Amino acid sequence: MPKTVNPLKVNLPLAEASTIVDAALKAARANELEPLTVVVLDAGGHEIALKREDGSGIIRVEIARAKAYGALGMGLSSRAIGERLNQRPVFAGSLTVISGGQLATAAGGVLIKDSAGDVIGAVGISGDTSEKDEFAAIAGINAAGLSADPAEPDPSWRG
Repeated sequence: MPKTVNPLKVNLPLAEASTIVDAALKAARANELEPLTVVVLDAGGHEIALKREDGSGIIRVEIARAKAYGALGMGLSSRAIGERLNQRPVFAGSLTVISGGQLATAAGGVLIKDSAGDVIGAVGISGDTSEKDEFAAIAGINAAGLSADPAEPDPSWRG
């Protein structure tokens, strides 16, 4: 009997997305970060995995998603987007409108790359300082055996 449904090729499977989320939260607990919300998006901007720790505010889901979605949309980490737009507030506002509010220019949105260097998704985290959010995102991506962009958190993330 012929197949009636053809499976989609998935470049960021649920198992890897779940590893990213769980490892990010583990790194957060090991470093005594505030309660976090972690969102993993595939390269098309669709949610694969999401966890919100007890005590993480209800708007943190939207913030984490906006960090990840903006990184995918611009092809840069949310930290890099913020740095580039720092002196261009009108353009930053335009991007926010164009994206339907799905753009956050604070650190914590990190691109996920496969072994070939292709972007296969993004992680967005919100709950602590932006630099600490970014640290946890990078830790989660690395734990899944994938590459993060940026590869290293802001040097002042502990501060």
